[in-house]
Amino acid sequence: MTDQSVQFPRFYVTAPAECPYIEGLEERKVFTELKGDDASALNEALGRVGFRRSQTIVYRPACEGCAACISVRIPVTIFSPNRSMRKINNRNKDLVSAVMPPKATKEQYELLASYLDQRHPGGSMSDMSMSDYAEMVEESPVTTLLIEYRHRLNGSLMAVALTDQLSDGYSMIYSFFNITEDRRSLGTYIILDHIERALCENRHYVYLGYWVKNSSKMDYKNRFRPLERLGSEGWSVVAD
Repeated sequence: MTDQSVQFPRFYVTAPAECPYIEGLEERKVFTELKGDDASALNEALGRVGFRRSQTIVYRPACEGCAACISVRIPVTIFSPNRSMRKINNRNKDLVSAVMPPKATKEQYELLASYLDQRHPGGSMSDMSMSDYAEMVEESPVTTLLIEYRHRLNGSLMAVALTDQLSDGYSMIYSFFNITEDRRSLGTYIILDHIERALCENRHYVYLGYWVKNSSKMDYKNRFRPLERLGSEGWSVVAD
C-alpha cells in the first residue's frame, strides 16, 4: 500500500537497450527523479511497488513481453543461515564494520575501480571516475548508510556497502569488495551483516533489488531462504 500523502511526479521511459541478464532481449525502464522534501517518502512509497533507487532517480523494469525481473527481500526475523553461511561468518570474524560519514575517499574508489575492472569489465559502471563515485556517495536524496568493512588487525579496507535506510528495513543499493579474497565470500558476508544489523535495530527486511530466475548473475540472492518476492498480490515466499 503506497503513502497517499506523497505527490507523485512525472515518469519517463528509457529507450530500449540490450538486456544484461537474458541474452537476445531488450530492456526498458520507467523512472522518475527523487528531489525535494518528499524524496524519502517517495522513495519508500515507490520501493513498496518494486522501484529501486540509483543516485537521484528511482526506476523499475518496463520491458515489453517480459517480467523476469522480480523484486525480492529477506524477512530477517525468520531467516536462518545455512551451514555454508555460518562458515562464511566465521571466516570473516577478523573483519569489523562501521557506518562512515557520507564522504567518498580515494581508498574506497580504488577498491571500487579494482572490483569493476575484474568483476564487471565493460559494464555500465566500468568507466566511473572519482567524481562519479563521489556523486553516488555524497548526493543521495534519502538517508543512506556508507558502511566500511576493514581487517581488524591491519585496518585494510575489504568491502564497502551503500544502503538506504527505510522505515521497515534496509535496501542494499550497491556493494563492492576485494575480489582477491575469494575464499571469504564477501558478497554473501555483506548481506549477512545487513541481516544482523536489521535484527539489532528491529527492522523487518533486507531488500536485495531484482532477482532473475536461472540467471547466474542473480543466483546468489536465491540462497537466502526464506526469500520473499513481490507479485501482483503483494509479497509472498519464493517457492522452491
